[in-house]
Amino acid sequence: MRLEVLPVEGIGDVTAGDDLAELITSAAPWLADGDVLVVTSKIVSKAEGRLVEVPADGPERDDARLRVLESETARVVARRGPTTIVQTHHGFVMAAAGIDASNVDKTHLVLLPVGPDASAQALRAAFAARGLDVAVIISDTMGRAWRNGLTDVALGAAGIEALLDHRGQVDPYGNELSLTQMAVVDELSAAAELVKGKCDRVPVAVVRGYPYRPDTTGAGASVLIRDSESDMFRLGTAEARTQGLLDAAHLPDVASPAGPEAAPRAAALAAELGTPGTGIAEEGGAVRLTPAGPGPADLVRLGTDAARIRAALAAEGLSSGITIDDAGLTLTFGAS
Repeated sequence: MRLEVLPVEGIGDVTAGDDLAELITSAAPWLADGDVLVVTSKIVSKAEGRLVEVPADGPERDDARLRVLESETARVVARRGPTTIVQTHHGFVMAAAGIDASNVDKTHLVLLPVGPDASAQALRAAFAARGLDVAVIISDTMGRAWRNGLTDVALGAAGIEALLDHRGQVDPYGNELSLTQMAVVDELSAAAELVKGKCDRVPVAVVRGYPYRPDTTGAGASVLIRDSESDMFRLGTAEARTQGLLDAAHLPDVASPAGPEAAPRAAALAAELGTPGTGIAEEGGAVRLTPAGPGPADLVRLGTDAARIRAALAAEGLSSGITIDDAGLTLTFGAS
């Protein structure tokens, strides 16, 4: 395979209502069938009018930018200092919801396209109307967890399968691949960025020679967004801890029977986390806790001990129930 990555120069400033297909074909009359066009999301947003007017400077600008961020945010993932990582309404997890103040005048902010896949499909159709069968990727710059530096990734795609699925294939050593799915539209976006740059006013690049698989489903780049059930890192550390504390304050009662290891584990946690003097005893698959003394403070400590034990068990996947009587309390257990 031999790939070429070609910059499309001379597009110039893009404003609301501009015909991107016309601008690109005029700047690159050498486009050919089978090319992959990687288009920076910013010019798509500009053409679609996705700009917000804000003050040029001062605290008013900061306040306006914060309001825009809130409107573009579906949920906050993490905050640290001036940086806010959010999930956008599209499902992307990125800094500041992708709001951009670069390569635009100081009185505007550029938002992401409302529907990047739909934008890519419309642009591909506009090229088809001009007799060109090309794939279109709409890209933007993102950071990555656990890695310094930025890279371009695909927000939208049309005419090209976003994932190259190797699952079920066998490698040269005879091992069956079970997890390998390559995000080819992200890889092509990163390659295109090498010739686009950030200060060179080259918002479009062409990757030529890549034997991509045409997308016949219309799924676009949306297949790259990991759903919440398979997202193991849905929150930042501080936010996950906060959520855990909130969850611990609303623990449900035991829902189903647990295995025989639950009571010994609870008793061990009680010995580790409990107040000195609190009575601990296993009784028929449950754990009995009794206060260190008859005073009100002893009863408060007993309740605190029970709450700590239940929260620790929940962290290990065990739910619990609590029964209180005049002499103490009993914890019962189940699978969360």
